[in-house]
Amino acid sequence: MKFRPCIDIHNGEVKQIVGSSLTDEKEACSENFVSGHNSRYFARMYKEDGLTGGHVILLNPAGSPQYEGTLRQALEALREYPGGLQAGGGINADNAWMFLENGASHVIVTSYVFKDGIINFENLKLISEAVGRDKLVLDLSCRKRADKYFIVTDRWTKFTEETVSEKQLDRLAGYCAEFLVHAVDVEGKMSGIEEDLIKLLRDWDGIPVTYAGGIRNFKDIDRLSLLSGGRLDYTIGSALDIFGGNLSYRQVVERNK
Repeated sequence: MKFRPCIDIHNGEVKQIVGSSLTDEKEACSENFVSGHNSRYFARMYKEDGLTGGHVILLNPAGSPQYEGTLRQALEALREYPGGLQAGGGINADNAWMFLENGASHVIVTSYVFKDGIINFENLKLISEAVGRDKLVLDLSCRKRADKYFIVTDRWTKFTEETVSEKQLDRLAGYCAEFLVHAVDVEGKMSGIEEDLIKLLRDWDGIPVTYAGGIRNFKDIDRLSLLSGGRLDYTIGSALDIFGGNLSYRQVVERNK
């Protein structure tokens, strides 16, 4: 179980947002924090602290007015810490190698694979073969409906018909090296972890899984460790003091060591 840092970029700025608040129409969202530092600052800090497997996430859709600024910030972070960060947001088989060539250790994909509400296995096979299974991370970010967790796409705004389950994880694991799972209903809200989702992920035995969403203090980290048996990595955003929260980034790093 290890801490994986993040750099979320929106409208060309490093931000922490409420995950369920993104919209395509106005490229607007509910912001928890906007940093005065650029992406390179955070990438350099993570490199100096020896943190690996972090995530650089582009929150603007490709082709939108703000995308180029966001892309520029993402590439600068990857170049600052080559091999230390993964890249996600609008990635497909055509542009994936651009991120890898600029220093990403892996590419993270959701919407390209989960299209029109279902898994597009043609696209999944295409990108897995294009970059190699060992360079691909599937983002299974999800929201709860009734008693099931449904995968959501397009910056977490659209529900698919696909659920997160042991059968689904088995089905997808042959195409990728890791899973990244955002609990979207608590993402950015600092309201506590999604315990039922953590238990579901704990019970599956396969490739590495990183959990994201709702962590606000060390009690939540301890609870995550207990519930997952230490089997899940985790990421923290809005709760960290480097992003305007109260949880000490430095203490998290020291604890991770």
